[in-house]
Formats: sequence, structure tokens, C-alpha cells
Amino acid sequence: MQIPLGSSFSLLARYLRPLWRKVATLGVLLAANIALQLANPQILRHFIDTARSLQPINDLVLTAVLFAGTAILGNIASGLATYVGEDVAWSATNQLRSDLARHTLGLDMTFHKVHTAGEMIERIDGDVTALSNFFSQFVVKVVGTFVLMAGVLVVMSLEDWRIGLAMTLYAALVLGVLRLAKGIAVPYFKTQRQAFADLSAFWEERLSGLEDIRSSGAEHYTLRQQSGLMRTLFRKSLIAGFFGRFLFSSAIILFAIGNSTAIATGGYLLGLGALTLGTVYLIFDYTGTLSSNLRVITEQLDDLQRATAGIERVSELIRIRSAVQDGPGVAAAVSAAPAAALQFQGVSFGYNDNDSSADNAPVLQDIGFALQPGTVLGLLGRTGSGKTTLTRLLFRFYDPVHGSILLDGVDVRAFKLAELRKRVGLVTQEVQLFQASVRDNLTFFDTDTSDERILSVIDELGLRDWLHKLPKGLDTELESGAGGLSAGEGQLLAFARVFLANPGLVVMDEASSRLDPATEHKIERAVDALLRGRTALIIAHHLATVQRADQILILEDGRIVEYGARRALAALPESRFAGLLRTGLQEVLV
Repeated sequence: MQIPLGSSFSLLARYLRPLWRKVATLGVLLAANIALQLANPQILRHFIDTARSLQPINDLVLTAVLFAGTAILGNIASGLATYVGEDVAWSATNQLRSDLARHTLGLDMTFHKVHTAGEMIERIDGDVTALSNFFSQFVVKVVGTFVLMAGVLVVMSLEDWRIGLAMTLYAALVLGVLRLAKGIAVPYFKTQRQAFADLSAFWEERLSGLEDIRSSGAEHYTLRQQSGLMRTLFRKSLIAGFFGRFLFSSAIILFAIGNSTAIATGGYLLGLGALTLGTVYLIFDYTGTLSSNLRVITEQLDDLQRATAGIERVSELIRIRSAVQDGPGVAAAVSAAPAAALQFQGVSFGYNDNDSSADNAPVLQDIGFALQPGTVLGLLGRTGSGKTTLTRLLFRFYDPVHGSILLDGVDVRAFKLAELRKRVGLVTQEVQLFQASVRDNLTFFDTDTSDERILSVIDELGLRDWLHKLPKGLDTELESGAGGLSAGEGQLLAFARVFLANPGLVVMDEASSRLDPATEHKIERAVDALLRGRTALIIAHHLATVQRADQILILEDGRIVEYGARRALAALPESRFAGLLRTGLQEVLV
């Protein structure tokens, strides 16, 4: 779902439209509050003029009771309007956060390599939080204030056209000045928001690397970096605040002029006998209402400047389009096979194709091979040879610059991304666990997977004893980042995820390399079961892993230097694979 990129008001309308019932309720409450605010000064005028004319005390008591009742109802209407307004704000901004998060998750890995997680948190949460007052209070205060101001000017004109004209000119002057000044601070608030994002990104990176920072004694260096970022944020906040207050200060001067004009004009007309004392109070009260509401508009325009900065940053994020676009989808006739066929046809790839510098040599060049269903390919090569990049292309984390990748005879770019990633499973050395239950960690929060299916997989992996030791079984909460689990347990849970997904193609990045000897034997049988009847691509470092492969592919500097059946290559003394077997895979390939 795309977010409109027009004005602030188009964004407001886009997210308030589904909440129209609440917005309508808000409108009724605003109308009631405005009517009561206009009525109260009229009641007070009647009270003053009645008291001066020595009318019976009962009339004064009745007027006082009416005034109190009106004030109470006004406060109730105002409180309810604020409550509904906040409800509208949270509903609208949470939907905006959801849309932004969905959009960001859909961006390609090139974007995420440039923008840190901390920066994205600030964009999705911090910038949207800056809009919350815009969503909640803009309608309540600005729209309601304009209606109230119009009512005040009409009532004052009916009392005396000269007073009405003077106050109309005054209101027009203030609004004109505010309109000229309202955009002054927007660029400065925008740079302030970016400074917040930079600081959030810094915290996210340093907290992720806390162990390395402590072990290297880099705490003082980290604190100096933080101090520099905070000084930058302070300077930008100071400048933004200065220009933001410029608008407010200009309005204060105009408010003082307006109040002075009302007092002078009312006093002059009272001296001429053209007005009663109660009417003079009425004019003064309405002028105060007019000035206070102009002040509200000033404050809201100040918030609007902040919101506009946030809206611009949100719009910039939404304008970014992923280099990897969702495919049209594969026809139902092309169903997922139990074991997928895989083919690379002349695939070349570089992480920055627009950069022609020598440092941007292609990572993969003219890669071509084919795997029949049920074939296991052992992928070998030194660090930096392109093995991981090749597997990333399978999942469309990136798209090839040249060539194509076929899964079951279909170009992977034709699949919808979600459909493709259901057909291909991944087990990596680094296991990412979430602060959630064992069940949710295994199913990735898919509630359609039954407990019976989960327990069956756990039994197959030999994890039943481990599960029984957990206080709440599948409902036990795990710590994020595999905290509280051994490397072997975390790796076994990663295998369980793939078992549950049941893909036709499995990619393993030497998953068993992290397992201790006591745990490794538990997974050997499970790995055999996982590969049985499936196509697999295994990045191998261990001899035992290579023995599972039907075919071997060796990469060097992004090119295929050897490819063929494992047994045939092992039987050729002059082949690279045979040389690796003689030397020892782990020592040569790391």
C-alpha cells in the first residue's frame, strides 16, 4: 500500500478516511464546545448588565447557574474531544507505522546495507511519533479554532460593525504573518530529525557489538563518539528551536496589539454611551478568545513545521523503490515439487553495478550449472569467492545483473517473493532467534502450524529431552539473539524451522560447523532426513559434509573453476577437488 506523497493534508486525509466515524464524533464534540464557548460570554454580559440595573437576585442566581452548567458542559465536551482526538491519532499513526514497516521490509538488501537498523527505527517510530500531535490535535485545535474565530467575528460584528471590522482586520493580519513565517523552521527540524536518526543508528550498532567493545577496551572511544553525535544533535535542535520560536514570538506581539486595541475601542464606545458595561466585557472576552485561539493556531503551526519535517522524511523513504520487485506469480499448474530442479544460466552479479571502479569487480561471473530434482550440490571455495552471494541470489535478496536463475523451469523473478521463499529453505551458521516462545521461533509466528507437527519435527531432531526441560514447553519464552541456548541448540532449532517449512530446495551454509562433537551426532541423522527427497546446495568446509554431495562446484574469484560429479572428480588425481581432499577441506577453504 503506497502512502500519498502530496501535501501534509493529503496524508492527513489518507489516514483519517478509514476513521470517519470517530472523526464525525469529533466534529460533533467540537461543534458543541464551540457553541458553549460562544454562549458563555453572552451569559456573563447578561449577568453584568442585570446586576447594574439592580434586577431581582433570583435572576442573578439563575444566570450564575446557567453559566456554571454551560462551563461544565464545555469542559466535558472539550475532554471528550481530546480523548477521541488522541484515539484517532494513535489509530492513524499506528497504521502509518505499519505501512512504513511493510515498505521497509520489502526493500532490497542494497538499501539495508546502507541504512542501519537504528536509523530505520527512528524513521518508522521517531518520525511518525513527531506526527502524532499533527494527527490528534490539528483537527481538534486548528479546524475547531477557525470555526470558533469565525463565530466570534460574526457575533462581534452583530454587536457593533466597527468592532467586528477592527477584529476581522486584526485576525487577517495575524494569519497573514503566520502564513509567511510557517515554513521558516521546516528545513532545520528536518536536519534535527536526521541527527536523531544518526544517534539511534549509533546506539543500535554499539549495543549489538557490546562484547567486542568491552573486550577491546573501546568504551571511552565509544563515549567520545556518542558525545560528538549528541553535540551535533544539540546544535541542530537549538537552531530548529530558535527558528520555531520566531513564529511564536511574532504572534505574541500581534496578540498584545489586538488586546490593546479591544480595550481602547471598548472604553471609547462606553464613554460615548454606545455600549453597556456588559457589552464592553463581552468584546474584551471575545477578543481574548480570538487572541488565545490565534495563539493555538501559532502553536499548531509550530508543530506543523515539525510534522512537515517528519512528513518529508517519511515521503523520502516511501519514494525509495526496491531494486527487487515482486514477480507476477506462477500459475497454479506449476506447483511446488517435493524436490526442485535448479538451473543457473550465465549469471553475473556485482553489488554496485553503477560503480565502474576497479574496487567494484563482479562478485560472480558467468555462473552456469543445473541440478536435477533430488541432487545435492557441494559448493566449495575460499572466503570471498562468491559462495554466499550465489545463495543470496536464490532468495532474490539481489537480482543478477546478467543471466537468469530457474526453479522448476521458471525464472525466479516470475515468482512472488513470498512464494519463492516458501520453496527455498535456508540454514545458516548464524541463527537469529526472537524474544518469543519456542513455538513462535520455530514457525515464525505462523499460527496455522499445529503443535503435533512441531513435536514430530522436534522428535526427529532429537530435541524432545531438551523441550521437556523447559518450564513451559513450546510456550517457553526464548531470549533474542539465541541468548540462553547453546550453539548446538540454536542450530538445531534452525534446522527445525526448515523441516516445518518443507521446501523443495534447501540451502545450507555448513550449518553443522558450529556444533560441538557431543551435539553433532544428533543432527547427522536429521540432516540426512532433511536432504532425502530434496534438492540441496551446501556450502561445505568439512569432509563429512562433502560426502553427502552428488556434485561438486568450486568457485574462485567469482568464477566456476571446477564442476562435476563428486565421485568422478575425486577419482581424478589432477582435479582441484581431489587436491582439496588430500590437503584437508577446512584448512584450505577458510
